[in-house]
Amino acid sequence: MHKLLIIEDDPGIVKQLKWGLAKDYRLLFASRAAEAMELLRAQQPRIITLDLGLPPDAGGTREGFRCLEQILQLRPLTKVIVLTGNGQRECALQAVQTGAYDYFPKPIDLPQLKVILGRAAHVAALEEENQRLQKSARPGMQELSGIFGQCPQMQEVFRMIRKVASCDVPVLILGESGTGKELVARAVHQKSLRAGSPFIPINCGAIPENLLESELFGHERGAFTGAQVRVQGKVEFAHRGTLFLDEIGELSPALQVKLLRFLQEKVIQRVGGREDIEVDARIIAATNLDIQKAIEDGSFRDDLYYRIGVVTITLPPLRERGEDIILLANLFLQRFSQEMGKKIRGFSPASLAAIEVYSWPGNVRELENKVKRSVIMCDSPVIEPPELGLAEPAETGPQRPAVRVTLKEAKNRLESEMVISAIQKYTGNVAKAAEALGISRPTIYDLMRKHGFHNNLSS
Repeated sequence: MHKLLIIEDDPGIVKQLKWGLAKDYRLLFASRAAEAMELLRAQQPRIITLDLGLPPDAGGTREGFRCLEQILQLRPLTKVIVLTGNGQRECALQAVQTGAYDYFPKPIDLPQLKVILGRAAHVAALEEENQRLQKSARPGMQELSGIFGQCPQMQEVFRMIRKVASCDVPVLILGESGTGKELVARAVHQKSLRAGSPFIPINCGAIPENLLESELFGHERGAFTGAQVRVQGKVEFAHRGTLFLDEIGELSPALQVKLLRFLQEKVIQRVGGREDIEVDARIIAATNLDIQKAIEDGSFRDDLYYRIGVVTITLPPLRERGEDIILLANLFLQRFSQEMGKKIRGFSPASLAAIEVYSWPGNVRELENKVKRSVIMCDSPVIEPPELGLAEPAETGPQRPAVRVTLKEAKNRLESEMVISAIQKYTGNVAKAAEALGISRPTIYDLMRKHGFHNNLSS
């Protein structure tokens, strides 16, 4: 059970929350900021409800905001849900901008509050797991060269890596660009008997065809203009180790033949040479092409495919990895925040919703780059969607002139679009739309009023 700290000086509300939440949470109570901070240090609850009107300023919000700042300074990942009266809505929004997870109005509707608390507990659990994965010495994660994942597809990938690593056979890794094919290749190498020998990667699609043969197999002195000395190729450098051929689908037919000969006979000849050179190297190949289609249209040899594809590992695209997306986003955020010396507590609810609904065509590589960009651009405790580069809608139709917008304008535009999209998706069901966006019903109603379409949508 999650610990829930309730910071409230109204005995009636305390009694209501104690009655309604005791079965689901380990409840802690404080009526003053100093008492709350003592409990936070001693018990370390991950979820807090906070009344802004705390003594000695029970009629105002000064003491509540001071308490909120102290909580977030001491434990930045704590999920604080601010409880507000009817006249404190602007203060509640200010609290969310300060770093509160969400706000909820009084009088309290317990079923709705339970939804908000449950979602906060879920996010807190994910962040806690992220921290544990980073700090723990769990063999599975450490040995897989920094590959993280909890979804069933990635668990299957991990299982395949462990099984194939000890078998000295060629491996073919399939997956879209940016899914982490080289990380998987390195993990196979590091868990194999060849781990103490070189891992030599080469991107077959990044080197001009007329240079690729020499890059792979080396050349003899005088083999072509400018070849003044003998040069070993990547295959020779991988002797007793692993050669990783990324984008193998880009190899020309002639190079496919030479690679097939090496796989069959374990010998190569340098460009311009006649001597057979024995090389003991394991081949791991990868491609983002539809390899079966390439075989059918004749651009890839089927006999080479059968040689390199003794075992095939297929990586799922990021959009199919469920909660792994948020897990990875938080891992990247923690890493880049530490590297750049920034104190960023996390993503706002709107950012988390934007991350979840985006299709991620560039997969993990795109997510990593966007989070890195957001850390560079962020000047506040939490990251908002515009800083992730998810604020601009896709352009369609004729080219339109560039329009300069402020960060606030971009944020408002994305906010409006996401609320409208969610409500349309759930055919006007505000409760489901709020849940999909990771906010409370009162918050979504405020956003509807803010953007001027509250009266046009049914609840």
